[in-house]
Amino acid sequence: MRVLITDGNFKHTLASVRSLGKRGVDVTVLSHMRLSVSFHSKYCSKGILAPNPEHDTTFAEFVYDLAKRERFDVVLPISYAAVDQISRIQEELEPYIRVPLPNRASIELAGNKDRTMQLAESIGIAIPKTYYPQSLKDAERIADSLSYPVVVKGARENGNVGYANSPEELISQYKKISAFSPIVQEYITGGGYGFFALYNHGEARAIFMHRRLREYPVTGGPSALAESIYDPMLMEQGLKLLDNLQWHGVAMVEFKKDERTGRYVLMEINPKFWGSLELAIASGVDFPYLTCRMACEGDIESVFSYKTGVKFRWLFPQDVFHAVTNPGAIPEFISDFADRTICYDIDPHDIVPNILQLGMTAGEFALRIKQRRFWRPHGRPLL
Repeated sequence: MRVLITDGNFKHTLASVRSLGKRGVDVTVLSHMRLSVSFHSKYCSKGILAPNPEHDTTFAEFVYDLAKRERFDVVLPISYAAVDQISRIQEELEPYIRVPLPNRASIELAGNKDRTMQLAESIGIAIPKTYYPQSLKDAERIADSLSYPVVVKGARENGNVGYANSPEELISQYKKISAFSPIVQEYITGGGYGFFALYNHGEARAIFMHRRLREYPVTGGPSALAESIYDPMLMEQGLKLLDNLQWHGVAMVEFKKDERTGRYVLMEINPKFWGSLELAIASGVDFPYLTCRMACEGDIESVFSYKTGVKFRWLFPQDVFHAVTNPGAIPEFISDFADRTICYDIDPHDIVPNILQLGMTAGEFALRIKQRRFWRPHGRPLL
């Protein structure tokens, strides 16, 4: 099997490369960075410099030309930007390479938080109280009537988010991301949970669930330490949403468990592979390999059971940054090194990518300090 993977500098790209490479799969990686961590994995058969899908609309054309020249079996787009571009030319690509993505309409709905929330509410999935201002004037009109704190999010899947603790802060946050059609939501206090799945044309073929134990930013962000769990209530909510979308391929459905009610409240759908992918692999659900097999063979056996209680730690940069910005967590950060049951993304048999990650962590630290977005990059909700 020959697999093409995008976004070579992402940690979950590295996880996919290692997973597939250890199974003897020939893996080619695309990245716009010469020092991409996945390029330097011993499991990467070939690294190719490519346009950055986040900023360069020629990325899809580059993938199309490459797929026509080379004999790849499957393409795994990792970032949302890569998913978005490749999905737009999926029909043109499929004569040359298998593309395990849902139809364009499903991707567009999942990638738009406003439409996701409206769909979820219509089928009985709990969502935060949500407002959809169409203009700054609309935002100003509702600002004085809200209970604070609130969250201001760009509707598109782009990472634009901020917390507001007053009408003035709401208007300020809205102005910052007004180009991304912001929505306004109540702030839900509670832990972060994820439901993950692989679908084959509307039918679930593999599932996984986890809860975040530490994250960065500490007010909400990617996992620094997470644990595999199994919760039928969480599974029911995740399946209900993806079933309704007749999903195909992988997706993550993110929830918070409201500490006031104990209910799972939807945050968003990530229509792609996710940052904590290694925890699923370590727990026995190898999503990259299963996705490639399904794409090539047409179907696979279902994988609905896995090891629970598995903990995975992403030391560089997430857990280091969490500890620095949350000094109260430093004792636990240190004591966790003595816990031999915790898994890490550090592979002594494939150490060069991890050395690069260490250097990039130092560079990212300096950059975030310089840009003043290290401590609370999205602001801080005051409860």
